[in-house]
Amino acid sequence: MTGVSFERSNVYQDRLHDLVPGGAHTFAKGSDQYPEKMAPILVRGRGARVWDVDGNEFVEYGMGMRAVTLGHGYQPVVDAVRAVLDDGISFTRPTEVELAAAEDFLRLVPSADMVKFAKNASDATSAAIRLSRAATGRDLVVMCRDQPYFSSQDWFVGTLPINTGVPEAIRALVRYFGYNDLGSLRQTLRENEGEVACVIMEAATGQTEPAPGFLAGVRQLCDQHNVVLIFDETITGFRWAAGGAQSVYGVRPDLSTWGKGMGNGFPIAALAGRRELMELGGLKTDRPRVFLLSSTHGGDAMSLAAFRAVARAYTETDPIATMERQGAALAAGVNSVAAEAGVAAHLSVVGRPACLVFRTTDASGAPSQAMRTLFLQEILRRGVLGQSYVISAAHTDVDVEQTVEAARGAVVAYRKALETGRPEDLFSGRPVAPAHRLYAKPRGLRP
Repeated sequence: MTGVSFERSNVYQDRLHDLVPGGAHTFAKGSDQYPEKMAPILVRGRGARVWDVDGNEFVEYGMGMRAVTLGHGYQPVVDAVRAVLDDGISFTRPTEVELAAAEDFLRLVPSADMVKFAKNASDATSAAIRLSRAATGRDLVVMCRDQPYFSSQDWFVGTLPINTGVPEAIRALVRYFGYNDLGSLRQTLRENEGEVACVIMEAATGQTEPAPGFLAGVRQLCDQHNVVLIFDETITGFRWAAGGAQSVYGVRPDLSTWGKGMGNGFPIAALAGRRELMELGGLKTDRPRVFLLSSTHGGDAMSLAAFRAVARAYTETDPIATMERQGAALAAGVNSVAAEAGVAAHLSVVGRPACLVFRTTDASGAPSQAMRTLFLQEILRRGVLGQSYVISAAHTDVDVEQTVEAARGAVVAYRKALETGRPEDLFSGRPVAPAHRLYAKPRGLRP
């Protein structure tokens, strides 16, 4: 497939840039995240494979920004959604499916007492922040600085390099601590005693496991300082376990936020947590009410039916075990290929098997966007699409074997680039760039 053409995709992408700021509706899906003129525009998917407007077929990784754990077009989810369409999906009162979905969710996440559904995890995390501030009467948010993304709303966007438009007063309300560094959290809480509403973090990342005692220590510190502990389970939920990372590591947060894998690609998210906190946004409280989550489409029957089918799949089958097994085989295969080519110190697959990424460095060992661009180019040419190796339960042995073989072809160019120190000689155009950079183009260049 090394002669792959992106001619129609490039025409479509140019048109998208004329009509949609950034040419995509998600930063990570932008064409700047792929080698220049090699960003396919997709038309359909099935299982772990996708097809683009030029007729190219790819084994896909990343799976909808980690949202698709069961595979594209997973039939039980499709059937569940079709079953509700003829009866309408949006009404002026709650529906039976809202009750059933809440019961399903709380069976999967027994550490939570109540749940409220939303359409995206950014809204859920922001609602958790608001709820924490209301419950404590405090303003400061302490977040883990080693975890890249929590929300598209101002409280978090103000912490990014691309924070234009966020008032300084909002930026000033965030403090930081390091993952697996209890000392940094202890210090931050002491320095801001009586001012911190919550600590928000992922219990684990794809690349880093919690050190022994770390999460329990975070829980203890939050209790000592009367701070709300929020676990962001947007990624870890339905990848670490159906009950999230909290169920794997045995530490209960006060609130948790969910999304991505909940609907196997359908738009659904959730805020869950302890009753005494969640009820502050309900009708059974004597305290001033919190504007928790209120949206026209929060209870749409289509996404809730999709979630119920996902919950059933996780109850009756074991998607996690499949992802862990196939991810482990993929990591072993690509790392073996890199070792055989003598580039293992510069190209490696790391992380939890269900949430793998590849690391690319230059000859000095420094992370390199140019080397990443070259690797992406070479695997694209061989029928593999993905900025990571985040897998799904739909990836077959054949898919994994094709991916390993694509890496085998890619390391030839990768080794040459390490030897010459000039990876840019092996690809055309600009290298891929960080998604959250402040300037779209290098300074001094006209648009």
